Amino acid sequence: MLCALLAGCIVLRLSAKATVAASIKRSEHLTFDGTKMYLLTRGADRSAPVLLWLHGGPGGAERPLFRYFNSELENHFLVVYWDQRGAGRSFDPKADPHRLTIAQHVVDLDAVVDHLRQSFGQDKVILMGHSWGAALGLVYAHAHPDKVAAFIGVNPMVSMREGQQAEYDFVLAEASRCKDNGALARLRKIGPPPYKEVGQVLAIEKLVQRYGGVFHKEPRRTWIMVRAISRGLVTPWEIPGLIHGNNVSLEAMNQELLALDLARSVPSTGVPVLFFLGRYDRHADGKLAATYFTTLLAPVKRLVWFEKSAHNVPFEEPRLFNATVVRELQSIGVRLAAGEGVQHK
Repeated sequence: MLCALLAGCIVLRLSAKATVAASIKRSEHLTFDGTKMYLLTRGADRSAPVLLWLHGGPGGAERPLFRYFNSELENHFLVVYWDQRGAGRSFDPKADPHRLTIAQHVVDLDAVVDHLRQSFGQDKVILMGHSWGAALGLVYAHAHPDKVAAFIGVNPMVSMREGQQAEYDFVLAEASRCKDNGALARLRKIGPPPYKEVGQVLAIEKLVQRYGGVFHKEPRRTWIMVRAISRGLVTPWEIPGLIHGNNVSLEAMNQELLALDLARSVPSTGVPVLFFLGRYDRHADGKLAATYFTTLLAPVKRLVWFEKSAHNVPFEEPRLFNATVVRELQSIGVRLAAGEGVQHK
């Protein structure tokens, strides 16, 4: 009996060591074209499909929020959090802001994707983008369908110019309905779109949030920040840099983004497409995304509405969001079991 118990303990220890060995916790800087880009990879099984997050903004490194609310996905995927050029830990104050372009981000993304494919021995990766990141992911999937297993667009930025007009109309209607003279005065000061100044972009966003169009329910920001710091997801001295990088990228890319229209530039893609939209999104405007989705040609496509969210679905309904990611990817043929790789119908 003693021998059997000892043998059992050894097996359990070996199993535990094997599980630890199979997981991955990697932090790295990928040097590409003279720029260092930060990648954080987390996963319980290094043979699981690679899922690459594409944050919003541009320049809005949402890595701490993704890990705070959506780290459960690390149990099913090799989740890679990429701070894009000019954002988060990839921000370089000495870098030329003129290199912050849509085309450069697509080239950067291709380098990241190739690095991940080689590192983990997978032919394709899953892309999941939020807001601007969803636009970037669609442009990339259109150009490189052979490297993408599936794409998930979360409240995608479809047309910045149309989105700004929708924001303006929404605030005007809500402020008029509520007889909110303060908001109406601020709206007059901002003026009608298109907005060529970043200050105008940020100001209209604040007014949209006044009526629940960015977050349907205002989050407890201070509490989230404190808990994120205590869990090591972000450092206190990192936060000012996150904000600064976001502003620099917005300033550098605003004019180009005003010309972005996915209906023209990405009418089709050769990969399965999932859209996750917040019912109350008035920032990128869920209705614009839903209209684009109906015209987008893809081998498989599905749209899921989140009824208690606005623009930030992953952070507003995280449990439902995480479960939906797993369910919907499985439904289109992505295999999550260890050793089976990433495939789609």
